[in-house]
Amino acid sequence: MTFKKFITFEGGEGSGKSTQIKLLAQKIKNFDSVCVTREPGGTKSAEQIRKLLVRGEVDKWSSISELLLLYAARKDHVDNLILPELIKNKWVLCDRFSDSTYVYQGMCGKTPIDTIKKVERLVIGNFKPKITFLIDIDPKIGIKRSKRKENKDIRYENMDMKFHHKVRKSYLKLAKLNKKRFIKIDGTKTISQIENKIWNIVENEYF
Repeated sequence: MTFKKFITFEGGEGSGKSTQIKLLAQKIKNFDSVCVTREPGGTKSAEQIRKLLVRGEVDKWSSISELLLLYAARKDHVDNLILPELIKNKWVLCDRFSDSTYVYQGMCGKTPIDTIKKVERLVIGNFKPKITFLIDIDPKIGIKRSKRKENKDIRYENMDMKFHHKVRKSYLKLAKLNKKRFIKIDGTKTISQIENKIWNIVENEYF
């Protein structure tokens, strides 16, 4: 099940997803209603689970424990925010969705992809975004950006650079496997250059 107005943003830590989501939302607001959200999180209950996942020691959870926590949060997020907003014909722009789980817990973790697929089918079925923007950037640059003083949610940032390089490669691989949905964006460009490229794609597709 794909909703045309559901767009997700993916990428490594500090790739600039949240900035670009806000900029795209500002443009869409000139034409239509839009909801900006994130994962893990987005609802009160899902945000509580988020704190368990993004704070604390790097090795506090096993890969399968992370998977179950993520899908508990995702179920609440989809049922109580994303789907109701889409049914109202609003746009939903989401910072991360299930692709992150395939990359972090699957391709870069220890959970078999088949296990993730089974859990996903059980929890959200075949619920997919129409477009996924992958903002690609060197992990060294992204981690430096993300580890700013005010950011307390750095459990993933504290994982070693080998892991983050694997995350980048995994995202690129996933994008190749899903060419119809994924659009790769060069994260080394300026904020305005990235903003304009994303808007050109969305404008041509929808407006």
